[in-house]
Amino acid sequence: MKKNLFLAALLMSLMFILAACSDSGSEEDTGSEDASTEEGTEESTDEENTEDASSESGSSADVTGNVNEDDDQIAGEGSSTVFPILNLLVEDFNADHGVAVELGGNGTGSGFSALIEGTAQFANASRGIKQEEIDALEDGGIEWTEFLVATDGLTVAVNPANDFVEDLTFDELKMIYSGEAENWSDVREDFPEEPITAYGPDQSHGTHDFFNEEVMDEEGVQGQLIQDTNQVVSSVVGDQNAIGFFGYSFYQENQDSLKPVSITGPDSEEAVEPSFENVMDFSYPLSRPLYIYADNTAMEDNETFHTFLEYTLKNSQSAAEEVGYVPLEDEALEEELSKLPNLEQ
Repeated sequence: MKKNLFLAALLMSLMFILAACSDSGSEEDTGSEDASTEEGTEESTDEENTEDASSESGSSADVTGNVNEDDDQIAGEGSSTVFPILNLLVEDFNADHGVAVELGGNGTGSGFSALIEGTAQFANASRGIKQEEIDALEDGGIEWTEFLVATDGLTVAVNPANDFVEDLTFDELKMIYSGEAENWSDVREDFPEEPITAYGPDQSHGTHDFFNEEVMDEEGVQGQLIQDTNQVVSSVVGDQNAIGFFGYSFYQENQDSLKPVSITGPDSEEAVEPSFENVMDFSYPLSRPLYIYADNTAMEDNETFHTFLEYTLKNSQSAAEEVGYVPLEDEALEEELSKLPNLEQ
């Protein structure tokens, strides 16, 4: 009897020991799996963070220059037409090189004023520099260099509800923007007798100056002239009898709300629409070059500014296409780069 009790007790002890060993193994296996899962999660998170950091970095640029934290702050002012290209390049330069550039888009005239006053190292322009501006820079002892960055097509547009204007000649545009034509029927007999509301950028813009020179023979532009080009666009969008003019990129950004007008130039036999191809080959009569005017002393003394200009020119083709302008051809780009002083090729 005692022997049987002893064997039973021994058997139960062995069962408890085996059960304990089994539980311990399970816990160890679970812990190992948890550790493996945590390591995998950490590795995955690290890879995601690396990919996120890579995607947030700026676009690469093949520049030979350097940036110097001791250099003066870079500042530019000028054309609202050139602004979209330069703004994109400024953002990318900051992302790639960690340098912020102050940039304004208050009009070509404002840009040249800032360059003359020494408050900006570069001016963006949608027209060539005027003799009076050349004289003012000379009087201030400022030498400068002109860089071509892209080509634009000044676009004339009407409200999409306008179903009668498809094309206009320079003479007809001049009738509208001189105030001679008050109604659309004054422009062409088959147009309806509806009042014309003419909009355009004001005198602070190179777009205004270009239109005044090319279309108005410098006799002045009449109409609702507005400092903010975006308001010119919105005015045409909101008025069925309106007509307006602005840079091609403003049309591109709002093409679902605007109707572009084909233009017959003084040397044209037929109307040509504003398109990428027609602006590129200058068959569109209101095609025009876009410029940067840079202070030569700043290019020589400010290494970061020199690097920024190199970056801007070398990336101007992709930036122009991205915002809807026509980029320089490779040969033309090389010519502009050759104007940079001390550029390592």
